Amino acid sequence: MNLNYKGFTLGVEEEYMVLDPTSFELKSHEQRIVHEGQKVIRDKVKAEMHQAVVEVGTDICADADEAFRDVATLRKTISDIAGGLGYAMGASGTHPFSHWESQLITDHIRYSEIVNELQEAARSNLIFGLHVHVGMESRELANHIANSTRYFLPHIFALSTNSPFWEGRMTGYKSFRTKVFDKFPRTGIPDAFDSIEAYDNYVKLLIKTNCIDNAKKIWWDLRVHPFFNTVEFRICDIPLTVEETITIASLFQAICARIYMLRSKNLNFIQYSRALLNENKWRASRYGVDGFLIDFGKEEEVNTRSLILELLDFLDPVLDHLGSRDRVMNVHKMLEHGTGADRQLKVFENTKSLKEVAAYINNQFLQGI
Repeated sequence: MNLNYKGFTLGVEEEYMVLDPTSFELKSHEQRIVHEGQKVIRDKVKAEMHQAVVEVGTDICADADEAFRDVATLRKTISDIAGGLGYAMGASGTHPFSHWESQLITDHIRYSEIVNELQEAARSNLIFGLHVHVGMESRELANHIANSTRYFLPHIFALSTNSPFWEGRMTGYKSFRTKVFDKFPRTGIPDAFDSIEAYDNYVKLLIKTNCIDNAKKIWWDLRVHPFFNTVEFRICDIPLTVEETITIASLFQAICARIYMLRSKNLNFIQYSRALLNENKWRASRYGVDGFLIDFGKEEEVNTRSLILELLDFLDPVLDHLGSRDRVMNVHKMLEHGTGADRQLKVFENTKSLKEVAAYINNQFLQGI
């Protein structure tokens, strides 16, 4: 059977921190970087709720190599523009020491509405994520794949952990970003939906009862996108480097393709409950790749690193179809050198300085470009 893997396109969104180039504190840029950026890359750069955040998004990319080039160009372009305006850039799930209270909110009706509704949960939500869109041939397929890929979210999240500090404190977590975001409603790993109609009915009910005005206010760790034929993965911290970002995007793409391959043989992955999956998410946020996740099939704890290597074996049949083998195999390097959180903690251990950690975050922004 000739399966079509060309449909599994990639789109990558990254959220960057705007820094003062000497103190490396977060700095409100009054959207100057966005305004200048839009002259060059148009709508691929946009403002976020906090003025110290810049969001970028790629075009629809045919494969991981194209996504790498697009993200690399975006990082370089934004970095150059920021430098010209007297700012520096960085990519980390949280800033090591800046406080959210001193950061300005962007003047925009959508953000005003969110702050008005969610209050301090919104104002304190000064975090930086990575969103990966994988293209789907239909929304029905997107729902099937979203249900089945939930199981793997903690594994990939563990690899992405990059937020060990919060407001000048070592949190003890490899990803504290998710703990900050947990204060929002409609977050975390979602339930499975029996059909795309069941999902659509859920959304319609929330809109009808004034819980939300549109489906973009469903902030789960993955969702069938409300407007595009994509599954959107939202669980990950923004990685330090573009190479790590593309490795993670490639993993999500490969998982989708592998589930599709199984489905073509009338096979499926076992569905586990949200309650069980969230146990693994918690472990990943606390320990990154250095802890244990639960293998629900065996009903026992298994070393996270070995589960990630098992995942690579599971994905092997689709990597050549997708042209992403080299990108995915970068996981071995990530396990060897540690996640962004591990590397930030190492800098702190060596220097005892959070300013040095923030300088390191800035230094990594263009690594490998």
